[in-house]
Amino acid sequence: MTLNGKHILLIITGGIAAYKSLELIRLIKKQGGHVRCILTKGGAEFVTPLSVAALSEEQVYSELFSLKDETEMGHIRLSRETDIVLVAPATANILAQMAHGLATDLASTTLLATNKPVIVAPAMNPMMWENAATQDNIKTLKKRGITFIEPETGDMACGETGAGRLAEPENILEHLVDFFGNYQAPLSGKKAIVTSGPTYEPLDPVRFIGNHSSGKQGIAIATALAKAGADTTLITGPTHEDIPDIFKTVRITTAREMLAACEENLPCDIAVFAAAVADWRAEDTQNQKIKKQDGKTPPSFKLTENPDILKTISDAGNKRPPLVVGFAAETEDILEKATAKLARKGCDWIVANNVGAGTDTFGGDNNTVHLLKTTAAEKPEIENWPTLSKAAVADKLVENIIETVAQQEI
Repeated sequence: MTLNGKHILLIITGGIAAYKSLELIRLIKKQGGHVRCILTKGGAEFVTPLSVAALSEEQVYSELFSLKDETEMGHIRLSRETDIVLVAPATANILAQMAHGLATDLASTTLLATNKPVIVAPAMNPMMWENAATQDNIKTLKKRGITFIEPETGDMACGETGAGRLAEPENILEHLVDFFGNYQAPLSGKKAIVTSGPTYEPLDPVRFIGNHSSGKQGIAIATALAKAGADTTLITGPTHEDIPDIFKTVRITTAREMLAACEENLPCDIAVFAAAVADWRAEDTQNQKIKKQDGKTPPSFKLTENPDILKTISDAGNKRPPLVVGFAAETEDILEKATAKLARKGCDWIVANNVGAGTDTFGGDNNTVHLLKTTAAEKPEIENWPTLSKAAVADKLVENIIETVAQQEI
């Protein structure tokens, strides 16, 4: 087992042991891992941002309120676009911040915001390590699932001897390799399908009925599901977006092709229908290009309804996925229409968003959504999310899916 392709967010906090983080970065890179680093103000007293950047070959992040960093990355995405968060060295201060949920700088805010596994490798004076406050914080963090790489015993830089030495980089690397070898992702063993993008319904060989959907949101959801361990298949209409290779992709053009691909991938545990499927298609498609004729009446087309993919899968009997999530792209009365769609389609959740004039939802990088969930009551449970990047919307949706899978054991 190596770290090939794994993404590690390394948080380097203050302490003389910070110099070992440079060797750790080198070892992770040698094993094929990718390292992105947060360097705290204290950490920068011992190692320079330049040395960290040179070894990691990535930008080094340090300021919570850096306009440049927040524009390009943001602490939320920084905490999510990784497979694991490693704090090495971890001071008594960062452990206390983590235990008490403080968010006073970029490092502590990122740790509070992450939904990824966290490993800490403490390093501090022996008396600080043995202090009852530190030990209580450690017990709290272990109960929350934080993994500790215990410090070693030996001579300290302060001249004292005892437990508190940062584990050697080779030992930390070994823990990382073992972790990835044994880690059970939350959606491991689950199968998911995601639809994405538009459908194009041909009128003739060169013209079609379609829409402006880019496929970005569906691709982001498929990515988040795959990273959470689900065996994911993306069924996408025409798109110019880059599609990661961490899941299976089925490319289709029409609504009927999309439905067929969905049915071919049943049964599954989770189905998310994010595609903007064309509601109608031409009843008769011309085999040759329809030519414009000056002075003649423009051609007319008789339209027929496309299959309702969301309702069809929601009504699929014993092949119905345990969790079916639809999308509602509306231009007005968003919640009212989404509530009606949730009841009409028979799905479990609806993600509603505004695609009206003045929004950049179609083709843009951000989305403002409402999550509606069916309940035993007449009215659905509604969560109103702030405007987020489409990647963050995907992460938040998958967090809800993971919670539901854990509760319902689907």
